[in-house]
Amino acid sequence: MPVNRNALIRYRTIDQCLQNRFKKWTLDDLIDACSDAIYEYQGIDTGVSRRTVQADMEMMRSNKLGYEAPIVVVDKKYYTYSDKNYSITNSPLNQQDMQVLSEVSDLLKQFKGFSHFTDLNEMVSKLEDKIYTQKTQSAPVIDFEKNDNLKGLEWIEVIRKYIVAKKTMCVTYQSFKAREASTFCFSGYLLKEYRNRWFVLGVSHQRYKPLLNLALDRIQTITVHDDDYIENTTIDFSTYYNDVIGVTKTPGQRDVEVVFWVDAKNAPYVITKPLHHTQKLLSEDESGKNFSIRVIMNFELERELLGFGSKLRVLGPRILVKQLKAQLQKTLVHYDSPKESEDAMTE
Repeated sequence: MPVNRNALIRYRTIDQCLQNRFKKWTLDDLIDACSDAIYEYQGIDTGVSRRTVQADMEMMRSNKLGYEAPIVVVDKKYYTYSDKNYSITNSPLNQQDMQVLSEVSDLLKQFKGFSHFTDLNEMVSKLEDKIYTQKTQSAPVIDFEKNDNLKGLEWIEVIRKYIVAKKTMCVTYQSFKAREASTFCFSGYLLKEYRNRWFVLGVSHQRYKPLLNLALDRIQTITVHDDDYIENTTIDFSTYYNDVIGVTKTPGQRDVEVVFWVDAKNAPYVITKPLHHTQKLLSEDESGKNFSIRVIMNFELERELLGFGSKLRVLGPRILVKQLKAQLQKTLVHYDSPKESEDAMTE
């Protein structure tokens, strides 16, 4: 059955709404969400009718598109999924989906090799592997890094749309250190991924308007807010993370030259996979090689360096050497207290 682009946008929007169980969705809410999505993606401002959204949900409930979405009505008013883990994005791909994916893959392959589109290479490989496994019902031949239990991914598209539209978000957020969640207004600027975990960088509307880096897996709810969006006029986010390993950074924080030694056996791994794009080889002998990188000091840097264990030694700056040495001494204490370890295992 042919499905036009507007219908696909509405199906995806309804799906995203019903996955958000922190809000009760009336039919009017779904109509508004679909109208906003159609305006954002298609520039059509005539809105979406009640009959259209009702027909969309009937189509999603049916097997005509392979969705069989478990859409139910609660209290004769609110729409939701009876299965909290359901999403149309988890449904098997039908023949039409496969045709569309094949056309998209063929289009993207035309740009492979162009320097401005190097980021597309991995995307095209993933897409082609997905099409191959679906068509042949065989095991994938590419296994990309992923984390199926990762939380917060449902907020990526929501936040992206608010950033593009320059709309203020009302965010309910609870960090790992906080005893309870807090709710505040937030203007987002940049979505950032680091090791399969996603973050959004932006400014809080609190009194001093601090720049915050929020982990998406700690966000509980996001809604649009009427507060004026705070434009970014001070930070160039295209280069903001050039001197960082990870995502932790304070505006104005200065980078330092980190010098480290890697033993001869493991130095080739550091050469083929540099710790940072500023990495330089300074010197070498039979025991190993000395490298340098120019980055700011943060938690992720320490974790990266400590991850090499005895195979790497930091030579400078002195303050970083002191911090890492303290961390290693604390680690040794855990291993030098066998009684405490045995007690912990028996609890």
